[in-house]
Amino acid sequence: MSTTSKRTRYSRRLPDHVTDELVNVLVEKKVFGFNDLFERVFANLKARNAVSGGEEMLRLRAYEKLQNLVTRGLVEKIGKEYKGTARVHEASSAFVAAQMQEG
Repeated sequence: MSTTSKRTRYSRRLPDHVTDELVNVLVEKKVFGFNDLFERVFANLKARNAVSGGEEMLRLRAYEKLQNLVTRGLVEKIGKEYKGTARVHEASSAFVAAQMQEG
């Protein structure tokens, strides 16, 4: 007989440093091209010693996460530039953790 593990509804998720830094930069009411946005995010992650996997892999992850934020309506895409909406902070790990505590 094989035993299958039952998944619980609660899962502990680690903070997503890339998304958190995207939010930290996009919370400023500025419009950024992706390269400028990525340079700021990369510098912030390096300062926090939270860079892993190399710059090109991080660039791909940041782009994917940025597109996810656009899809969720938390970031506005204007041509090839991006601007955080009033709800962009909802993507941060701190906000998600606070919601988990309430619910």
